[in-house]
Amino acid sequence: MWTKDLFGTEKPIIALLHLDPLPGEPSFGGSFDEVMEHAAADLKSLQEGGVDGVLIANEFCFPITPNTGTVTLMAMAAVVGSLKRDIRIPFGVNVVYNPAETIKMAAAVGASFGRSAFGGAYAGAYGVHNVNYGDMVRLKYSLGHPEIQLLCKFNPEGDVRLADQKTEQFMDAICQGSFIGGLCVSGPGAGQEASMDYLEEVATLAKKRNVPVFCNTGCRHDTIERILKVADGACVGTALKGADGRVDLEKVRTFMELARR
Repeated sequence: MWTKDLFGTEKPIIALLHLDPLPGEPSFGGSFDEVMEHAAADLKSLQEGGVDGVLIANEFCFPITPNTGTVTLMAMAAVVGSLKRDIRIPFGVNVVYNPAETIKMAAAVGASFGRSAFGGAYAGAYGVHNVNYGDMVRLKYSLGHPEIQLLCKFNPEGDVRLADQKTEQFMDAICQGSFIGGLCVSGPGAGQEASMDYLEEVATLAKKRNVPVFCNTGCRHDTIERILKVADGACVGTALKGADGRVDLEKVRTFMELARR
């Protein structure tokens, strides 16, 4: 699989680097320098702790919107640009709730992958979210970056799919043509554990199509062993943080020891 080629391991752990609220957002704290300092410190701890990849996301730009403002996008690109000289592992980006801007951001900053809901129609607290998968694939080609891997949220946390399709039917559509990079299985909300039965169902079906499956939420020190028995990798955020919300180096190290084992 491409994941082995990119990350250098059979079952990569992709750590989330959650940026503080960015300029242009109502939750922005007022100091862009502090945003950048926190991002640099978190990156340092993640890399020293031994994660296989990092996904940079504007996770705390609350309330979430699919219409990410230009100022916020520019600020996020500036933070990623400032981090690039220190990034030693494969990295990706996620403009939260905005798949098109995720692809554009990845192309602009030289990311290897992006994570978002790249296809499907969903409904949740933020309204109806409709994404044409064919348009998303064409977008990365039109930008001249077909190599960007798309990690598609198969069941976005907090949303419900608006279609009476069986799991295999939706997978057939999203995997058609081998343009998808991977599928991410989520729990009901950020940091909440995904259903192991559902993860196993998706992983079993995806294996037949040679598509890797990542557990997208709820990966903790006490769950990662059984998750990696089923999934091809994991996206991990909350479990690697301390009480202050910053990445905790020792938590990263112990998590990676468990994942390697």
